[in-house]
Amino acid sequence: MKSLSVPFVSGADKDTPVEEVSFILNGLGRSAIETVSWPVHSYKPDTSFVLAYATDCFFLKYYVKEDALQAAEHHLNEPVYKDSCVEFFIAFGRDREYYNLEFNCLGSCLIAYGPERNGRKSLPGNLADNIRSGTWIGSGNTVDGIYWELTLVIPFEVFIHHKGLTLNEMECRANFYKCGDDLPVPHFLSWNKIDTEAPDFHRPEFFGNLYFE
Repeated sequence: MKSLSVPFVSGADKDTPVEEVSFILNGLGRSAIETVSWPVHSYKPDTSFVLAYATDCFFLKYYVKEDALQAAEHHLNEPVYKDSCVEFFIAFGRDREYYNLEFNCLGSCLIAYGPERNGRKSLPGNLADNIRSGTWIGSGNTVDGIYWELTLVIPFEVFIHHKGLTLNEMECRANFYKCGDDLPVPHFLSWNKIDTEAPDFHRPEFFGNLYFE
């Protein structure tokens, strides 16, 4: 089981410009999303992420290089996992329930809460609108693929079932993913390995540990 120490960023908060957050995160250590848990889906885009936090939000940035790019979904809680997609699932403390936050390369998102795949509760749109994102996509295609970055500022009020959330010295469980169900070559990468027969990201028993500095 992997673990990650999440740094605190002083002098920044949920209102800090996304461009500034992106610059800050570029200076922190990256973690790879490179685990192929299902060999039949062996394609592995080069993907990494940086997670940090402030007193009122998460800062999260993904770095991706893949062979094809798609962003067909543009509205809240549409199936962005069919596009070029990155995901962040988190359970706070020892909670059985967890949040799934899924984003395509343009920042369109799907967010829900619950204990398992079925019966999840979508978050209200007015909360999801508080998430700010910034996308950078490399110009033109290269023989090595298409490179893109997604920076996210996720205010704690998005986590509606955890009022007054503070993370200092808290231990949480999480996993990070890269997928693209409708891309020419579907793929399902994770930060922490998932031991199931078929692709299934909604398996909190395979989350890794997050420790907040």
